[in-house]
Amino acid sequence: MSRGGNQVVEMLRDLRVAVVHPPDQDRDALVGQLRRIGCQVLPVWPLPDMPPRGMDLIFLSLDHRFQPMKSWAVDEDAPAVIAILEYENPVILKALVDTGVHGVLVKPLRPAGVLSTLTLGRWLHGYHRRLEAKVRKLEETIKAQRDISKAARILAEVKGVPESDAFETIRAQATRRRISMADVAASIINAQDVLKDMSKDT
Repeated sequence: MSRGGNQVVEMLRDLRVAVVHPPDQDRDALVGQLRRIGCQVLPVWPLPDMPPRGMDLIFLSLDHRFQPMKSWAVDEDAPAVIAILEYENPVILKALVDTGVHGVLVKPLRPAGVLSTLTLGRWLHGYHRRLEAKVRKLEETIKAQRDISKAARILAEVKGVPESDAFETIRAQATRRRISMADVAASIINAQDVLKDMSKDT
């Protein structure tokens, strides 16, 4: 195996993996292969209402009896989820989408395919989390820019100066106080809201 391939396998060692599946030969085969890879495996059954805590990845037996909760894979701190299927139908396909799985294994389970599915599931999970973090950062940046623009308009109206001058005042205040322009803007907006509330009470 190449050096890069070895590094990928090493990253999978000591992963905390839950196998949510009834006790049978399929579960035994999966648990055995995961332990050979080096994972710390926790077999879980009966099906819990919520994902087992402290896991990096969950193999989840998915059938018509399971009503998935989005928190299994969509919550911010949720682990990667790989579904285990015995058959495919519209109900199962919808459950795959609702659960937000990162990979699929199909019964009967065999050692072959577990390593590649585990690798891909972990990579997809990390990739999605990085994308989500970038989206949150962009949303915060957009909100900050809107707040700064709003605060500049408020300040320009109060002081009777152009918005460009009000913007520079906000920038100067942020520099002097060593805080972000968004924080200065929030203070200005909050102050205006307080004054509006006070005027209503008089």
